[in-house]
Amino acid sequence: MDFLKPAWKVIGKFFKDNKNKIRIISWTFLLALILSLITVVVVYNTYKKDLPSLIQLHNIEPSLVTKIYSADGKIIKEFYTERRIYTPLSQISPILINALLASEDRRFYSHWGVNTLSILRAIWESVLFRQRVKATSTITQQLARMLFLTPERSMSRKIKEALTSIKIEKNYTKDEILELYLNQAYFGKGAYGVQAASQLYFSKNVENLTLSDCAILVSIPKNPGLYSPLTNPELSLKRRNLVLESMRDFGKLTKHQADSLKSLPLEIHPSPAPLGDAPYFTEMVRQYLEKKYGEDALYRGGLSVYTTLNSELQKAGEEALLTELQTRQHSMEKSHSLRDTSYTIVVVDSTKGKPQRRRVFKQLQGALLSIDNKTGDVLALIGGKDFNQSKFNRVTQALRQPGSGFKPFVYTAAIDNGAKPTDIMYDNPFVITGEDGKEWSPQNFDEKFRGPVTLRKALAKSINVISAKLIQKVTPQQAIFFASHMGLTTPLSPYPSLALGTSEVTLWDMVSAFSVFPNGGIKVQTRFILKITDRYGKTLEEHKISQRQEVLSAQTAYIMTTMLQSVIQRGTGYGAIAKGFTRPAGGKTGTTDNCSDNWFNGFTPQITTGVWIGYDDKTIIGHNVTGATTALPVWTSFMLKAHEKLPVEGFMVPSGIYLKIVCLESGLLATDKCRHTIMDVFTDETMPEEYCNIHRSKGVPDSTSYVPFYEKGEAPEKEEELGF
Repeated sequence: MDFLKPAWKVIGKFFKDNKNKIRIISWTFLLALILSLITVVVVYNTYKKDLPSLIQLHNIEPSLVTKIYSADGKIIKEFYTERRIYTPLSQISPILINALLASEDRRFYSHWGVNTLSILRAIWESVLFRQRVKATSTITQQLARMLFLTPERSMSRKIKEALTSIKIEKNYTKDEILELYLNQAYFGKGAYGVQAASQLYFSKNVENLTLSDCAILVSIPKNPGLYSPLTNPELSLKRRNLVLESMRDFGKLTKHQADSLKSLPLEIHPSPAPLGDAPYFTEMVRQYLEKKYGEDALYRGGLSVYTTLNSELQKAGEEALLTELQTRQHSMEKSHSLRDTSYTIVVVDSTKGKPQRRRVFKQLQGALLSIDNKTGDVLALIGGKDFNQSKFNRVTQALRQPGSGFKPFVYTAAIDNGAKPTDIMYDNPFVITGEDGKEWSPQNFDEKFRGPVTLRKALAKSINVISAKLIQKVTPQQAIFFASHMGLTTPLSPYPSLALGTSEVTLWDMVSAFSVFPNGGIKVQTRFILKITDRYGKTLEEHKISQRQEVLSAQTAYIMTTMLQSVIQRGTGYGAIAKGFTRPAGGKTGTTDNCSDNWFNGFTPQITTGVWIGYDDKTIIGHNVTGATTALPVWTSFMLKAHEKLPVEGFMVPSGIYLKIVCLESGLLATDKCRHTIMDVFTDETMPEEYCNIHRSKGVPDSTSYVPFYEKGEAPEKEEELGF
C-alpha cells in the first residue's frame, strides 16, 4: 500500500488548498438538490389535477371496431370512428417490436417512463451547440400523449406527458405498455393500431409482416400524413431505410442484412376501402345497435354482431333485382324522352362549374326480403337499387298499396269462417254503395267477366270482382282482424276496396304474414340478429329461439297454402314454373290499379320471399305492367338459387284435412256421372258426406285420374253458392 501514499498526499493537499471551494460546491449541490425537490413537488402539485386518475389508468379501453358478421361468418360491415382491431402482443411479430424499439426507444425496458439520460443529453447539446431541443419522448410518453393529452408543442404538455408516463409505468408492465402503444398508434387513412395498418397497407395480418413491412409501418406514426407509403412513397422508402439502419445499430440486424433490405424497392399491397355488403341490412343493424347500446358503444365499443344474413343469397338477390330494374329502366328510357315530365325530374348539376338545372330520368326502384320459415331469420334484404344514391329502406320504410297481394287475407277470413275452396261465386258486374252514398263498381284487371268460378280459381286468376264480393260476405273488419294477427302492422281502412289492396303496407310485414301459411298457422317473429358480444367476448344478448304464436288454425293455413299453390300452378304466378321453379310453392301477385306497384310474395315449405318494384313517387311503371311480369321473375331467380342446396319438401298436411272429389254443381261428393269435378281439401266441418243429388249414380270417379286442385269438365251455369 506504500505506493498509494503519494496519491493520498496529493489529494490531501488539494482539499487543504481548495477547502473553501469544495465547501461552496457542496453547499451549492445540496441547495440545487433541495431546489430540485421543491420544484418537482411544486410542478407535480401544479399539474396533478390535469393528470389521469387511477381509475382512468386502470380502465384504458381503446376505441375498437364494431364488426357485423353474416350467418356464414363473413364480415359484412364495420362501424368505427377509429378503425382499430385490438391485437395481443403475443400475436405481433417480434420483428415489428424490435423495429419499433430500435427506432423509437432502445432503453424502453430499463427506463421508468422518462429517459433522463436522453433528456440531459438533449439539453446539453442545445446549450453547447445552441440547437433546438430535439424530441426525446419514450414509447410510454408517446402512449400518454395518445391516451390523455393533446399533440400541442409546449413545456406544459411535456411536463404532463412525463408525469403521466411515470404513473402509467407504475400501473402497467412493460409488455402491457408496448401492447397498448401498438394498438393505439395512428397510422393514417383511419387506421389505428398495427393490425388495421397491416391490413390497410399490405392486405395481411400483422403476424405475417415481412421485415421490410415492419420497418415501413413503425416509421409512419411519427407523421402519418407525411410518411404514408400511399401518399409519399419516396419519403416512406427513406424512412424505412433509416429504421433498418437503427435496427443494425441496435444489434437486431447485421450490416449485410440491413444493406440487402435497403436495396429492395418499396412494396405495398393496399386493400380497397371496405364498403361493406348488404348496406340496407347493415344500416338496419346499425340503427338497432345505436338505439339500444348508444353511439359510443356502436362506434368505439368493439362489439361483435352475429346476424342471420346469408351472404350468398344476399348476392343472388341483389343480382336478380338489379338485372330486372336495369332492364325495365332501359326500356322506359327508350320509350320516353327527357321532355316527358312524368318520367323525369329536374336536378342541379354543378360538375361543370356554374350550377345548371337539367332533367334526368327517374330511377325505377325495387326491394326484396327473404326469411327462413322455421326460424324467422332474415336471409336476404335489399332495400333499394343503390344505397349510395338513396338510404331509404323500401323493405321496412316504404308504405305501398299491395294491390291483389292483399286478397289472401280476405280468403283466409272466409276459409276460417267455413268457406270451401270449391264454393262458387259469380264473376259479374255489381255495384257497392258505401256509407257516404258513393257507388263503387269493381273491375277485373283484364276487364272480362267469367261467370261462375270457384274460390280457388278466383284467387288463382286474381279476379277482383270475387274478392270485392267476398269481403262483403266476411266484412272488412274480419279481413283486417286476420291480416293484423298474421303480421300487418300498418293501419288498414275498413272499406270494401280493401279487398283490392288499397291500404298501404310494408314489404317486411307482407313477407312475415305470408310465412304463416307454410308454417301451419304459426307466426314466427322475424329476427336479424342472433348474438351480440362485447370486446371481451361477453354475450350481451342472444336470440336462440324466435317467438312463436298460433294465429291461424293449421287446417285454415293448409287450405290457404293449397289455394296459393294454385296461383303458381295455373294462375297469375305460373311464370315461376315456366322459368323452371317446379318445387311445391305458393304465392300471390300484386298490382295496383294504375300499375304503380308490382308485387310477388311467395313461399316454399322452407323459405318465404317477397319482391316489390315501383317508383318512389308512385309513377306508373308501364301500361299493363304487373307483378307477374316484373316482381315474379326476380322472385323466381332468387328462389332457384336459394333452394339449390335444400331438399325438396312438401307442405305438411295437418290432421283434420281430407282430400275429396266433389261435384262443382252440387257441392257434394262426386259420382262418375258428374261433369264438372275437382279433387280438393276439406275439414271435418266442411267435408260433404252425401253424394251428388244432381248426377245420381252408384259409381264413383277414378281418383287415380285426378291431379289435386285441378278442375275437370266445363263449369255449367249455376247460382252463386257459399258454404258459410
